[in-house]
Amino acid sequence: MTDHILEVMEGSVLVITLNKPAKLNAWDKPMRDDLVTAILRASKNPEVEAVILTGAGDRAFCAGQDLNEGKSFDADRAELWIEEWRTLYNAIRRFEKPFVAALNGIAAGSAFQVSLLADFRIGHAMSRMGQPEINNGIASATGFWILREMLGLARAIDLVMTGRIMEAEECHRLGLINHIVAQDQVMARSLELARDLAAKPKRAYAFNKQRICAATQSGFDETFELARQIHRKAFELGETQAQMAKFLDRK
Repeated sequence: MTDHILEVMEGSVLVITLNKPAKLNAWDKPMRDDLVTAILRASKNPEVEAVILTGAGDRAFCAGQDLNEGKSFDADRAELWIEEWRTLYNAIRRFEKPFVAALNGIAAGSAFQVSLLADFRIGHAMSRMGQPEINNGIASATGFWILREMLGLARAIDLVMTGRIMEAEECHRLGLINHIVAQDQVMARSLELARDLAAKPKRAYAFNKQRICAATQSGFDETFELARQIHRKAFELGETQAQMAKFLDRK
């Protein structure tokens, strides 16, 4: 394993930390690959009873896609990119033990989506969330699906079309953040919740997660097929790469 992620056992709970704080933990292929490996390994390890996913530093859970990687994609690479996301999302969706997101800061774009795939989310007053991909020239093909599942059509349209970032209070009111605690208590509360969930009957918990996954599987499969087509066309046209480069130039 590289240091793209960190893994620490807290008793029977595995804490996985996205570890690129200088880039707000924005992910690229090496980080995604390491994260998938860690999740799949944890799913098979009987000593791991629950997982917490968090980010390094105090600014971001994860800022989403590292645009320095994406700005160089062509259409073929964009299709492979979508398959990488399918692999990661599937690893989380099919993880049959408790999975908690400890939101130590902003969760944006694909990171917002990943946090919504967790069973529960713990945050603090500055744990903002949103789908700002449109502002960087990225179509929210997968983001729209998960937001519609969580919030309904009207709110999904609002978030993917405006790209606005929601404050923690709104996220909590909508049920996207389950508990808001003091900033220095996010990990402690996440560990407490993960251990409480791990203490429940394990097969019943796993069967519940299988049922939730099955109920959303057709939409998930349709979404990734459409995402593959949409992003191939977008990257063929070149606007997505140009907008990513423009955003990076402004920074």
